Amino acid sequence: MSGVMKRMGMIFRAKANKALDRAEDPRETLDYSYQKQLELLQKVRRGVADVATSRKRLELQLNQLQGQSSKLEDQGRKALALGREDLAREALSRRAALQQQVTDLETQHQTLQGEEEKLTLAAQRLQAKVDAFRTKKETIKATYTAAQAQTRIGEAFSGISEEMGDVGMAIQRAEDKTAQLQARAGAIDELLASGALDDHSGLAKDDIQSELDRLSGGTDVELELQRMKAELAGGSSSQQAIEGGQGQTQSQQPSKSDTPRFDKQ
Repeated sequence: MSGVMKRMGMIFRAKANKALDRAEDPRETLDYSYQKQLELLQKVRRGVADVATSRKRLELQLNQLQGQSSKLEDQGRKALALGREDLAREALSRRAALQQQVTDLETQHQTLQGEEEKLTLAAQRLQAKVDAFRTKKETIKATYTAAQAQTRIGEAFSGISEEMGDVGMAIQRAEDKTAQLQARAGAIDELLASGALDDHSGLAKDDIQSELDRLSGGTDVELELQRMKAELAGGSSSQQAIEGGQGQTQSQQPSKSDTPRFDKQ
């Protein structure tokens, strides 16, 4: 049972990985990574600002304590000058306590200053890294977009793209339907011509009727041709007869040499 579950889990992960890979756009992933780096850089900068603010507060406290220490020292001198050794001792005791605080604050100040320098250097390095990543990101995005466009153009020319495949299938279906209709129309014409199907419109003719019509048409042409030949032949005979009659008339007329002459008495 555990083996079946393990196999099902592997199949599910494989299909999920394939679906994620198909849905993933590298350009969106790069933009997301760049956004995360900007957020990290912003956090580092805020950290530098916070450390700088703490350092500035320590500097203000140091200045204040140093001012109080100098004031206590002056007061002790004045009290000692006036013969008030007890007041001078008290002033110096307070000054010593302030000096301990000043020493502790100076140590903290040095620590904060070191952290600030480290964070500033890290922020500068991170800024340079983010800038380099941005340049590389834009280069990769442009290259990916160009490759994607080139691939789509190649698929369109080769006809293997999904859109062109649908167009090709539509054309193939149209050609198949056209060929089917042409074949059906030809079969129907052959059946009508052979008499296997009745033409209720009366326009179609079978082979026998077509042959009879052709012979009838040929007979009419032959008859018309014979009539025209007869007319031409009759016209020629009449012309010859007319010409022959005119010739005979001329031959029957007496010539002057044949006319009898009568001698005058």
